[in-house]
Amino acid sequence: MKNLPLVSVIIPTYNRADKVGDAINSALNQSYKNLEVLVVDDGSTDDTEKTILNFPTVRYIRQKHAGQAAARNNGLHHASGEIIANLDSDDLWDSNFIEDCVLKLETDQLDFVFANWMQQAKIGHDWDFLQHDPFLKPYFPRLKNNWIQLESDDLRDLYLQACPSPSSAVVMRRTSIHKGWDEAIHIGDDWALYIDMILSKKCRAAFTLKKLWRKRIDDINIYDGRSRAEVLDLLYNADISRIIGRHKHHLSKKELMKLNKIHSYSLVELSKHKILREHDIKKAFHLFRKACSISILFSFQAAPQIFFNGIKRQVGSPKLNQVNHVRDQQSTVTREVVAGN
Repeated sequence: MKNLPLVSVIIPTYNRADKVGDAINSALNQSYKNLEVLVVDDGSTDDTEKTILNFPTVRYIRQKHAGQAAARNNGLHHASGEIIANLDSDDLWDSNFIEDCVLKLETDQLDFVFANWMQQAKIGHDWDFLQHDPFLKPYFPRLKNNWIQLESDDLRDLYLQACPSPSSAVVMRRTSIHKGWDEAIHIGDDWALYIDMILSKKCRAAFTLKKLWRKRIDDINIYDGRSRAEVLDLLYNADISRIIGRHKHHLSKKELMKLNKIHSYSLVELSKHKILREHDIKKAFHLFRKACSISILFSFQAAPQIFFNGIKRQVGSPKLNQVNHVRDQQSTVTREVVAGN
């Protein structure tokens, strides 16, 4: 590329004084040099501001605590680049992340691209995340020059089942962003953004299995730092319900059924959790009844296997249960829904 487009790197952060400096360094040390770095401090109460101010070339933006989606929107508002990349403040990019992604984005005039990563584990070894993704595997035979291209129909099918591209994985064209990040979403603001893009126009994208960044986890991660029950309730219940409400008139009957199955499954599993772990039969019944109101047949089909797996984990060894919990956090509800079809 002769004329390198400006890339705006947006780093939202909240109480990450111990990690945000590493994230900023990984953005500043990119082999691609035509970029600006904006760090949006979402009302941190620790030494985050002090850490950020150690980087004089970084634009520091502070806001009242309003959540990661609001911070991303604030960053987008102040960004000057025609290409946008979001880096979560606990993650790290390899030095060639931006260069590789922008080259693919510009060469093929795509709407967005995303890259594979090494996922940190609380238990055991870090692992190659996308290599074993069941939703991406059907596209692997298309691999050409380290990239796999996805057309509009591919993207609709893929993203209405799962989100294979967390924020730190993606580089996107600013003009392809539809309305920004939905600030009413609890966890899946990135997923909701991609669905907005994909349903608003015929998008084209690509992904690489090259591991170009690293996902770090701790107890305050938006997704990985939450319990299974919280993820089920916030992401696969509240968030997906909002996504369905916003887009149901733009979905085919088959597409709507996919999202409803994910929603229904999560409610059944949450019902199981309320019985086996909290012994709250009243709440469990309420959740199961809600699942049945979405899809009575699917709820009754899914319930036996969900409850059997839950009981099996409870009687297993504590260490095995811990490992299973971590794997559950990384394997979405949608993987289990598809496996059951």
